[in-house]
Amino acid sequence: MPPITMRLNPTVVHTPKAPTGIRGLDTVMGGGVPSGRTTLLEGGPGMGKTVLALQTLVHGARAHGEPGIFVAFEEHPERIVRNAESFGWDLSSLEGDRLAFLDARPDTDLIQSGAFDLGGLLAVLGARTKRMGAKRIVFDALDVVLALMPDARSVRREVYRLHDWLLANELTAIITTKAARTAGDANEAASFMQFMVDCAIVLGHDLVQGVSQRHLRVVKYRGSSFLENVHPYVIGPEGFEVARTDTDKDSQARISTERLSTGVSRLDTMLGGGYFRGAAILVTGAPGTAKTTLSGAFTLSSCERGDRTIFVSFDSPPAEIVRNLASVAIDLAPHVAAGTLKVVAAHALRGSAESHLLYIERLVEEHGARCLVIDPVSALGKSGNDKVSRSVVERLVEWCKHVGVTLMCTSLIDVEHRDAEGTPIQISTIADTWIHLDYLVRGGERNRTLSIVKSRGTEHSNQVRELLLSHGGVTLADVYVAGGEVLMGTLRFERERAERQTTHEREEDQERSKRLLDVETAELGARLEILRTQLALKERERRALDAAGDEDVDRHSAGLRSVHDLRGGDRMTTDGGGSDG
Repeated sequence: MPPITMRLNPTVVHTPKAPTGIRGLDTVMGGGVPSGRTTLLEGGPGMGKTVLALQTLVHGARAHGEPGIFVAFEEHPERIVRNAESFGWDLSSLEGDRLAFLDARPDTDLIQSGAFDLGGLLAVLGARTKRMGAKRIVFDALDVVLALMPDARSVRREVYRLHDWLLANELTAIITTKAARTAGDANEAASFMQFMVDCAIVLGHDLVQGVSQRHLRVVKYRGSSFLENVHPYVIGPEGFEVARTDTDKDSQARISTERLSTGVSRLDTMLGGGYFRGAAILVTGAPGTAKTTLSGAFTLSSCERGDRTIFVSFDSPPAEIVRNLASVAIDLAPHVAAGTLKVVAAHALRGSAESHLLYIERLVEEHGARCLVIDPVSALGKSGNDKVSRSVVERLVEWCKHVGVTLMCTSLIDVEHRDAEGTPIQISTIADTWIHLDYLVRGGERNRTLSIVKSRGTEHSNQVRELLLSHGGVTLADVYVAGGEVLMGTLRFERERAERQTTHEREEDQERSKRLLDVETAELGARLEILRTQLALKERERRALDAAGDEDVDRHSAGLRSVHDLRGGDRMTTDGGGSDG
């Protein structure tokens, strides 16, 4: 017996893909369903199996020129078409050569006799396929026909017959069936199809805290990699939409050094110039701390800069937001009228956090927004459990970074735990800039405060500043520290007034002391002048006395000489002596 040799083919063969055109699903499946092969779509009632399958046909016919056939085993094709009108697919423009519907529902009035098979149906489909040149086909609710089979062996025979026919015609096929609920039902008998088909997708549905959560999982995909985690989805205005939960490691977020104004000049200074474009900004605080106002200031600044902006509010209707912000000189009305700003009331939406995420992403894309404000993002926690909401917010932040949208979110913090360094859905851990608003209650009043908890990539102030709101706008007060404590509001006013009074009194004391010194100086100057006058008089008196004494001596000497001369004596000598006679 010759030895057995194995030859390894190093060539990697990639499975051809047929795009579904469904938002997020093609990403999960690496490009779409396998082209020319069969995909099984399994799920319970109301999961959207028909919507997904028909949407794939419509996309193939319209975007790729691939005609398709929809075979309905459960619902009348006319009803399917009418239901699809709400998605805006315009099926009437496709019906005919590009999209055909075949009513294959079993007649409930007929009595079955003998063996039942799919041979006649496949013959009809074969002729229709050749006439249209069909490339895609959907068998919707195949389990309805399988339920007519007498046993599991017959089911397997007809499924294999169908599978062989699909391969022979090289059709990209989607087969939908209901999920098995109990042991022994027809769907359980058909569960072996998961082993037969090349791709299998399972749709699921949970009710979490009273909120509907739909999700899908790709169970298998022969010859292709795929994202195998559970992926939430919604049936939105445009049809089936899938939220991708896995991070694309190859893609890079857009990094910018451009600074955007916060709308408050003093806050810009505290942040070293403002927010980075494309950053995720978080504003937290208890109720009434002006989170919406600070978001409105950023929104106004963005619109004035020319950036198209979306403001999503979970608390108030658009007209109320515009009115309230106008009271603090944040006038958004002109920008709404110009189309630069779109204010949306998300509280009117009903659904899960996933539906909110997909809706917001669609809004941003349609509006071409460069800045997005969500007030408050913590409201997503009411649309499902915290774990789901946290995942939604994380994917929202990631998506905004990758498309270069600057995201500002506000988050409500419990009043009883407002000092906690975190938020209910933990967005603070992924935010680039975190601004915390609080209030200080002292002296019978409540004063708002602002501090920067973190700001990645930039120097920022560590000061706690008082946030002031008035009809003139939003600003921050100067830092005022007394006795090692930051004072605000009335306490600050009273302390400043006391300091002004003390300064005034000190200045008055200094003025009085100066005046007293001036008087004393003047008195001393006057006394000095008098003394100088008296000294001059005394000097004159002395000089007069000296002169008078000299005159007396001269007169006395002259008198003596006169007396001597009269006596006829000898002339007197100079020393007053005489000669002998």
